[in-house]
Amino acid sequence: MANMKKAFIGENKDLVDPYVQVLFAGQKGKTSVQKSSYEPIWNEQIIFTEMFPPLCKRMKIQIRDSDKVNDVAIGTHFIDLRKISNDGDKGFLPTLGPAWVNMYGSTRNYTLMDEHQDLNEGLGEGVSFRARLLISIVVEILDTASTEIMSTTEVQVEQIQNISEYVTGKMEEFFLFGAFLEATMVDRKIGDKPISFEVTIGNYGNQIDGVNKPTMHRKKKDGGDGDEEESELLQNSSEDEAEDDGDLVSVSTTPPMKPVITDRNYFHLPYFENKPCIYIKSWWQDQRRRLYNANIMDKIADKLEEGLNDVQEIIKTEKAFPERRLRGVLEELGSGCNRFVTLANKDQNQTGMTKLDRERLKSCMRELENMSAQAKTTRSQVKKNTVKDKLKLVQNFLQKLRFLAEEPQHSIPDVFIWMMNNNKRIAYARIPSKDILYSIVDEESGKDCGKVKTVFLKLPGKKGFGPAGWTVQAKMELYLWLGLNKQRKDFLSGLPNGFEENKAVKGPGLQSFPPISLTYIMKQEFQLRVHMYQARSLFAADNSGLSDPFARVFFSTHSQCTEVLNETLCPTWDQLLVFDNVELFGEACELRDDPPIIVIEIYDQDTPGKAEFIGRTFAKPITKMSDEHYGPPRFPPQLEYYQIYRGNNIAGDLLAAFELLQIGAAGKADLPPIDGPTDSERGPILPVPMGIRPVLSKYRIEVLFWGLRDLKRVNLAQVDRPRVDIECAGKGVQSAVIQNYKKNPNFSTLVKWFEVDLPENELLHPPLNIRVVDCRAFGRYTLVGSHAVGSLRKFIYRPPDKTANNWSTAGEIIVNMEPEPPIKKMETCVKLDSTSDAVVKVDVPEEDKKEKKKKKKKGEEIEEEEPDESLLDWWSKYFASIETMTEQLKAQEAAAAEAEEKEDMEIAAEGTEIKPHESHVKGSKGKEKSKDKGKSSKEDKKKKQQQADLLEKKNNKQKIDELHVYNKELEQECGNFEDWLHAFNLYRGKIGDDDDNVTDEERIVGRYKGSLCVYKVPLPEDVAKEVGFDPNFGMFQGIPNNDPINVLVRVYVVRATDLHPADINGKADPYVVIKLGKTEIKDKENYISKQLNPIFGKSFDIEATFPMESMLTVSVFDWDLVGSDDLIGETKIDLENRFYSKQRATCGIAQTYSIHGYNTWRDPMKPTQILTKLCKEGKVDGPHFGPGGRVKVANRVFLGPTELEDENGLKKQTDEHLALIALQHWEDIPRAGCKLIPEHVETRPLLNPEKPGIEQGHLEMWVDMFPTDMPAPGPAVDISPRKPKKYELRVIIWNTDEVILEDDDYFTGEKSSDIFVRGWLKGQQEDKQDTDVHYHSLTGEGNFNWRFIFPFDYLRAEEKIVMSKKESMFSWDETEYKIPARLTLQVWDADHFSADDFLGAVELDLNRFPRGAKTAKQCSIDMVLNEQELPTISIFKQKRVKGWWPFVAQNENDEMELTGKVEAELQLLTAEEAEKSPAGLARNEPEPLEKPNRPDTSYIWFLSPLKSIKYLVCTRYKWLIIKIVLALLLLAMLGLFLYSMPGYMVKKLLGA
Repeated sequence: MANMKKAFIGENKDLVDPYVQVLFAGQKGKTSVQKSSYEPIWNEQIIFTEMFPPLCKRMKIQIRDSDKVNDVAIGTHFIDLRKISNDGDKGFLPTLGPAWVNMYGSTRNYTLMDEHQDLNEGLGEGVSFRARLLISIVVEILDTASTEIMSTTEVQVEQIQNISEYVTGKMEEFFLFGAFLEATMVDRKIGDKPISFEVTIGNYGNQIDGVNKPTMHRKKKDGGDGDEEESELLQNSSEDEAEDDGDLVSVSTTPPMKPVITDRNYFHLPYFENKPCIYIKSWWQDQRRRLYNANIMDKIADKLEEGLNDVQEIIKTEKAFPERRLRGVLEELGSGCNRFVTLANKDQNQTGMTKLDRERLKSCMRELENMSAQAKTTRSQVKKNTVKDKLKLVQNFLQKLRFLAEEPQHSIPDVFIWMMNNNKRIAYARIPSKDILYSIVDEESGKDCGKVKTVFLKLPGKKGFGPAGWTVQAKMELYLWLGLNKQRKDFLSGLPNGFEENKAVKGPGLQSFPPISLTYIMKQEFQLRVHMYQARSLFAADNSGLSDPFARVFFSTHSQCTEVLNETLCPTWDQLLVFDNVELFGEACELRDDPPIIVIEIYDQDTPGKAEFIGRTFAKPITKMSDEHYGPPRFPPQLEYYQIYRGNNIAGDLLAAFELLQIGAAGKADLPPIDGPTDSERGPILPVPMGIRPVLSKYRIEVLFWGLRDLKRVNLAQVDRPRVDIECAGKGVQSAVIQNYKKNPNFSTLVKWFEVDLPENELLHPPLNIRVVDCRAFGRYTLVGSHAVGSLRKFIYRPPDKTANNWSTAGEIIVNMEPEPPIKKMETCVKLDSTSDAVVKVDVPEEDKKEKKKKKKKGEEIEEEEPDESLLDWWSKYFASIETMTEQLKAQEAAAAEAEEKEDMEIAAEGTEIKPHESHVKGSKGKEKSKDKGKSSKEDKKKKQQQADLLEKKNNKQKIDELHVYNKELEQECGNFEDWLHAFNLYRGKIGDDDDNVTDEERIVGRYKGSLCVYKVPLPEDVAKEVGFDPNFGMFQGIPNNDPINVLVRVYVVRATDLHPADINGKADPYVVIKLGKTEIKDKENYISKQLNPIFGKSFDIEATFPMESMLTVSVFDWDLVGSDDLIGETKIDLENRFYSKQRATCGIAQTYSIHGYNTWRDPMKPTQILTKLCKEGKVDGPHFGPGGRVKVANRVFLGPTELEDENGLKKQTDEHLALIALQHWEDIPRAGCKLIPEHVETRPLLNPEKPGIEQGHLEMWVDMFPTDMPAPGPAVDISPRKPKKYELRVIIWNTDEVILEDDDYFTGEKSSDIFVRGWLKGQQEDKQDTDVHYHSLTGEGNFNWRFIFPFDYLRAEEKIVMSKKESMFSWDETEYKIPARLTLQVWDADHFSADDFLGAVELDLNRFPRGAKTAKQCSIDMVLNEQELPTISIFKQKRVKGWWPFVAQNENDEMELTGKVEAELQLLTAEEAEKSPAGLARNEPEPLEKPNRPDTSYIWFLSPLKSIKYLVCTRYKWLIIKIVLALLLLAMLGLFLYSMPGYMVKKLLGA
């Protein structure tokens, strides 16, 4: 890394001995010390050798002053490596400069100790310019092969040659102008000495320790090296400066002025029409391009941020179409990015650009082009349901833009504005120079260039931290302009018009001098009306958890206060503050469009001491000129919410309106009239006028006080006698005091109410505050915690609208008994008006029954899977339900996708905006499209039909009663069971200022249980006249008693899934712990070894007393042999809300009613009793059971079966089925109806307090609750994991045929195989069994008569073999595995001296495998390849099967080929049956198999050579031998003939 550095430091007393220190990745490098120099020149490079990429993200560069005692930092600069490099695929290595970096720190003071020394070390925001340093950074990747490089990690310092000073850009003269239009809200603590303001840029303008007179010699400071002084001077003199500009002396300070009192906290400076100005000339290298690019990106980002805030506001206030606004925001973003690319393209080859400039420009252009493209695609994906997700995505764009806009190479230093009092610096503001930089191109100029800006001054350094930093030191209205001196002709153009310039020097030819002050001739008189209606959710400033708030409003030099309202967090001041005779300077129309801002500060009045600051907000008034009409749409102004900030935290909202009315020539007579004070008690306080204040109505707020839960200690003391105070809009009510919290945390008086005036507009409703206090002795009380209910909307009671009868039942009512999607049409008789009886019939249609019968008649081919009742258990029900759940989830996803498609089309239409009457002009294409659509919809129908058919098949296939499996907590499904009882978290009272980083979770001190009901009074009469209306309970009719109640709680824990591993082996040994109140059940001895998905299958009974013991904790721990067990995760369930919920979450309602078997009704109350009870509680007429399976509840009639079968199959009449159907459709019952909780299993996430927010797995469980004063429930449902049953599978291998021949005969070249068969059950490879070898099979035929015996444990319901074995020698206990039941048979070729050869295999799934062929000929490879299409059998049903099956193997082309056939017999016996009729392995006793009749050749030739020869002679070469013998005989005869012929001839001839 090459660093070439120089700096100058503005100091004019003691000289410094500077050196530069660089810290990087734990290494430190220093340059040499330059003695007594303000402008040291080093020309040195510091080299760090470090692994790349470095893990260190920042580099710290510090100029230090060398001193014998201790070295002091002069200035510090951090370089973020991410900003000077890019790790993308088109990225670049870290590079920087040569470029100047500016350093900021404390102001110079010549005392011994500098109180702001930390700022020079780089801690906190620098408050003054310290130095500039010229550096460059280069990274080289070294060859790691050379060893010496790796060993040298020392930091090296080397000399380098000088660089040309023009590298950093051409020197230009810059001009900074500022006008102070207003200085108010000056903190009175600073005393009333005259105040002036100083503006500095770099060291220019710095009066105490800077350059204020840029003489020719001084200019050199900026240039650089001392030995280039002459060229520096030459360069400057060659500038064509305007003659009259030659002796322009900078004016950087306003004249001192005595402050005037505004109110008890603040002063203001009486500028009135005279506005002081400053101007400074300075010289800097011209690197404006960097700032211009940053400005363009900043403006894009600002616009984006504004748009995103709009979208969030729309979502928050629930207005329509947030997605449209977001699409608009994305469109703006896209066009902004494209505009940047075109503007930035111009400066590709500008002088003075460093490598980093070029690379950054390229990467910024790339990034913004990408962003533009992404914005385009994202725009098309923004839908109603995706707005929130896409909003997050677009916020990432914003972060990226902000990151790109930060320029690592500085150019012009920031501007500082200091408030001076008595020659001491008091408070400052730091304004980035890019914000006020001028450019001809509008997008490139700074956002505040040539604009009036409100600036708040703050205290420097540590003084500005914490509460001290919240106070305003001064509020300035400032106008600033920074640009090249030669571009300065328009520097005043942004000021409000109507002023005259006052020059420092009078005389001719000085027109181009800037003014030293401005005098405004034009001034307007206004009246400001501040309508302070209300603040809400204020910060609790007192220990009581409340505040005594009042507001102070500042405008220009005026200030007024509202009255103090005691003990409230949402004060309704309802007060109009009138500021008369407010003088504002400038043209009327400018003031109308851009009025000054109003500052509102909210304080808490403490009686003994001064007011404590709560927060601050800003607003702009709506302005009306004297010639405008006071009327809609702008007037009267609407109340709006303004967020109140306290430091960086939000401290509430203010509801107010502000109007600024010009007083015309006729005086105040023209202004809209103000009504006088209306309330004599409040004295001369003006209320907010009628058109602006919300229309109020009288509301009654009824509060249900139920109880308090989980209260923590307050100041180490336990809460003993708590009370709840409710407050809303200044009114409130207190609960009864709980006398002994430990004994009974419920309230004795349940319902109280108070009346309050609330706005008709629900958005303007104030929050309601709940505070819990602990009553101590002697009338003292301590705040325990509080809760603010932000919106009362969900608690507002709206009386049912009798005219629009929402119970009318027009059209068909389809009630479906079955949870599956295909809806079977019911026969329904419906009369149209609501008072009539709607009849709902639930029955299986006739066709279904016929179909089933037909199926059975088709013979044995299709085996109807009628589940065997004895086989079904709770688990069958559970697994069937899970299957249903996954199917439903799929269906939901499909429906969502369909809805999204529809919305896509809408968006496309929105983009093209085809108006309906234009469509026919568009030609025939549209029509074609619609035809296509018609087609596609037909196709959809077909698809749906197919799906329905499939489901129909499933329905017919198996009928198992199901329960409902929720893949989330039951609370999420049912709105936390807050149908009438709500739980409010209580937060710790007064928040300390240091508690800002405490999470909400940590602030919770307990929960208040109760509810609210808000309604307009008077209520409609018919509500109160209802039968049994108890006025004591108001709207909370029919609420149960809250006395302690004993309950039997039965917790069923089914299984856990995806547990977080707790042991080194990546597994866990989980067990369950249940805790309720003081009872704790540890199921430690039944831990499940090495499982992350354990099946617990346990139920636990606990007796508890509500409300004291109502929080159930179910934890899963990891068992450890040594040391304590670790918590994996836990879940907490509030049983009380479930118990009292109207949704009846005590015991789920089953799908069907039966009195025996796996689905026995488990609630102690029968359906008829439950229905009767619900009707009585809900004041519903019914139930009336009629003949023919009818039940009438209110105006609904349900039809259903009336017969019940007991375990002996006897049928008897019952109404239970009917009652159950009514319960399942209880939500259809008018008024009293709500969905009742079905029989279910819920899935709860497991959380660990030490790893907040991260799920540690899921637990499937459910809870039943039975009050002990009711009939006792039956025994718990048995959900213990299924026990496997012992079976024995006997496989007899009879014969093989057509086995491929593998070996070549050594003597004869004959092909043969030495066949044997191997078999095993999947998962038990080590217990494999082999037949004996059938040697030398020449035809592929093998005879074995060999028996394999495989004992195994089998879970019939899950169709899995269960086996347990130790994972390793060191395992403590066995691990259980579940494996599909599959038999593998293989055929092999035995070899003596080499490994056996594999020939082929067949794998049979014992639950469904193809039936074996009757003969070897019929057996083909199709039995394996087309297995799905063939009828299958299960050995568990058939028990015994015999047949031929094919062996297959893959050939070289990876295709399956037939390699043999096997005749086998499979027999399945239970362990008991096997014991009764044992059989021997292989051919052994008992039940031995006879030896196979094998041909003799299967013996090897060298064991019986004669046999082999005989075989060879007789079988193989028989005909060949016969032919050869015959030929030889013929030859012999011919030979003999030829031999004896002459003799005979001679004999014949001679006649011998």
